[in-house]
Amino acid sequence: MDNIKHIGVLIFLGLLASCTGTGGSEDSSSEEFVNISKEDGFSEKHAEPEDLAADHNGKMVTFSVEGQENASAYQLVNENETVNYLFVIHEWWGLNEHIKMEADRLFENLENVNVIALDLYDGKVAKTREKAQEYMGSADEVRILSIIDAAIAALPANAKIATIGWCFGGGWSLRAALRAGNQSVACVMYYGMPIKDVDKLKKLNSAVLFIYGTQDQWINKDIATAFQENMQDANKNLEVLSFDADHAFANPSGDHYEEDAAQAANEIAIDFLKERL
Repeated sequence: MDNIKHIGVLIFLGLLASCTGTGGSEDSSSEEFVNISKEDGFSEKHAEPEDLAADHNGKMVTFSVEGQENASAYQLVNENETVNYLFVIHEWWGLNEHIKMEADRLFENLENVNVIALDLYDGKVAKTREKAQEYMGSADEVRILSIIDAAIAALPANAKIATIGWCFGGGWSLRAALRAGNQSVACVMYYGMPIKDVDKLKKLNSAVLFIYGTQDQWINKDIATAFQENMQDANKNLEVLSFDADHAFANPSGDHYEEDAAQAANEIAIDFLKERL
């Protein structure tokens, strides 16, 4: 990444898929979540984000993706040398000011970590529900996997990688953890669609924290229960955390924000990450 040499990374020279053995789509769950987003009422659960003006501690960088256009990310670099990295993955809106603020918050609270908020939409940021639905529905899974693979490959070989995301990003947090292979140490999913393929889950190296609201019509108790059963069958560690709240309850820029639930979830997520980074 531009100037990313300050954290000892290497410029990406080849896709990681051949090394991880996880090339191609993880399973149909990302498509399933896109289909859910088209259901009546889903868009309305996502209040159009407020305009946020904030001074950020990080900066935008670009990095190479072999055979494709460069990708971008919002990056915060720890002043002390560390091999701990956190990938932050945005909601269906894109890499907007809210996600940058979340990256700032995580960076401040985790202390011994470099934070990289990936832009999976290549610069597109939605201001309306209609655009968010369009961007998520048209997101190229091959391109997204290439971005994630390139970001992983740019890190030191001994990097410890954690992932966190919300909604669209919640599902991609799990997929990114799978792409990271043995480097993956923690995965946090806020109301994202889990992978259902047990054989895929068996390849997961990290524990997962799955957070959802019991009022959520889509990422609900049935989804959580099925995920628990699949992770148990895969012999993997899963922690499930539920709150009496609706979808997107942790987003302070939306009108479904539940401050008490969000703060409690965020504190537990921070502790979960600290234990593993």
